[in-house]
Amino acid sequence: MTLNQRRLAVDPDHNKIPIVRQCELLDLARSSLYYTPCRDTDYNEQLMRLLDEQYMKTPCYGVDKMTAWLRREGHPVNSKRTRRLLRLMGIEAIYPHGKRNLSEPNKEHKIFPYLLREVTVDQVNQVWSTDITYIRMHHGWVYLTAVIDWYSRYVLSWEVSVTLEPSFCIEALKRALEEGTPSIFNTDQGSQFTCNDFTRVLLDRGIQVSMDGRGRYLDNIFVERLWRTVKVEEVYLRDYDTVTEAVYYLGCYFKFYNYERLHESLGYQTPAEVYFGALAPPVALRAPSGAKAPKSVISPSKKVNIFV
Repeated sequence: MTLNQRRLAVDPDHNKIPIVRQCELLDLARSSLYYTPCRDTDYNEQLMRLLDEQYMKTPCYGVDKMTAWLRREGHPVNSKRTRRLLRLMGIEAIYPHGKRNLSEPNKEHKIFPYLLREVTVDQVNQVWSTDITYIRMHHGWVYLTAVIDWYSRYVLSWEVSVTLEPSFCIEALKRALEEGTPSIFNTDQGSQFTCNDFTRVLLDRGIQVSMDGRGRYLDNIFVERLWRTVKVEEVYLRDYDTVTEAVYYLGCYFKFYNYERLHESLGYQTPAEVYFGALAPPVALRAPSGAKAPKSVISPSKKVNIFV
């Protein structure tokens, strides 16, 4: 298990095993359980919420335009602060033809060419892709990655992490590959996806690696649309208090997305219906370890009790 998985596995409400013993069994330092490297001031968290929602509306806004927008909203910030927060969130402006971006890929990692230009995707498991997005919580935030099949829009796997270390992306990739094997796997040029540990998993299986042009929105359009859908239909409607809540409710949403949500572009079918077709019955999407129902959660309108 990765460090992030071991953190998520700890149950602070367990009535038989105390937290100290759980940490011992998981070989986890208790101090690391309470350490949240993604925390900042309350005001910065407020700014990040605003930046996240505005990014969903205007993904082409870079540092300068985001700074100007925040100032128009009454927040006297400078571009240095905006740049730092956007980097912390893993957000960069996207452009039709590629342009400057906020973060540089690791120069020691190999960058693979983009293979999908003028390619017609007409079957499942032809092209998969992945990406990372920022998920806000009541205090702090986490990062979400997912692997999606382009043709069916089916989400094959997903993981949540409190850091941008590559391990949670690699774990999501390995779990997705238990469902099938794509011909081409597309990513952006972020260091999580260009690192040898990630690309080796693909190359060892004979999968072609494709990487977006820097900052090109259309090169990974289906993942970008997925993030917009997840945030508008799930994340922005809640205010997660804990990582456990975020993992649980994201798991509920992805099951809905795969097995119930109708897609106009799929002829009003669900992603699971297109991905599995008549060949195999749908299998419930497995959530990362730690995706359990919290005893209670706070929604924007009321308290909802979850009984398990």
